[in-house]
Amino acid sequence: MEKLNGEDRQATMDKIHDACENWGFFELVNHGISPELLDRVERMTKEHYKNCMEDRFKEMVAAKALEGVTTEVNNLDWESTFFLRHLPTSNISEITDLEDEYRDLMKDFAGKLEKLAEELLDLLCENLGLEKGYLKRAFYGSKSNGPNFGTKVSNYPPCPTPDLIKGLRAHTDAGGIILLFQDDKVSGLQLLKDGQWIDVPPMRHSIVINLGDQIEVITNGKYKSVLHRVIAQTDGTRMSIASFYNPGDDAVIYPAKILMKEQTKNEHSYPKFVFDDYMKLYAGLKFQAKEPRFEAMKAAEANVIAGPVATA
Repeated sequence: MEKLNGEDRQATMDKIHDACENWGFFELVNHGISPELLDRVERMTKEHYKNCMEDRFKEMVAAKALEGVTTEVNNLDWESTFFLRHLPTSNISEITDLEDEYRDLMKDFAGKLEKLAEELLDLLCENLGLEKGYLKRAFYGSKSNGPNFGTKVSNYPPCPTPDLIKGLRAHTDAGGIILLFQDDKVSGLQLLKDGQWIDVPPMRHSIVINLGDQIEVITNGKYKSVLHRVIAQTDGTRMSIASFYNPGDDAVIYPAKILMKEQTKNEHSYPKFVFDDYMKLYAGLKFQAKEPRFEAMKAAEANVIAGPVATA
């Protein structure tokens, strides 16, 4: 991202635009978060899994008899996770098995990721011809609680039957913009491009960015959320720290007017809905196609009242 401050700015912006338009994913280096901080986050996250999560995962595997499966498992994932909520209120102090040093570290890390997410949203605005701050304001609900921001901390242990059970089943992300700090040694993340699953290779100290369903709606499909999954591995435990910068619960989401085609100026090709309503629907349909979710929201659109948002 340092190239955004020099003569290479336009070329860098073009790369971001192409990635958002054609891939839904891109990988950031020189993002302003120090390698030393990232190394500490990785070390302490792996220590926490070893000390607090690994035995629980093994107990779950034993309880569900997953080690001996002989047919494909489609109703659960080979992952160990916990969730941290940062905005509008934090739950980090309520997670009882976090050491104080790790707790403080994750607070610091979250603050830097929040700032990075908002910088990225403004870069997207610039590329889309939206006024600066449009996407951030679109994420604010009418009650002014601000956006939702949280982190899913995952570990994907070695799996004896990776052909029969996924680390994480294919899905698009429901929210806004996702910032992923992933293991740089153990791979597994894949995205779907033109009908083919493509590896997202581990790159040391990078942050992987992907776009969620809300960005697709607000951009009227110019930028799209993309199906992705995690393939379980037979060797090594993969660390994944995914932070989700999402609209507030009562934010009303709909396409930006200037991004709607002229012939559909007075109608939405994507629905208008309250974000929390979408999340309630998504909870039961996460691992299904996004299009029926959009259609269901469109069917309920008559009940939605638009909240205030910046004009573009």
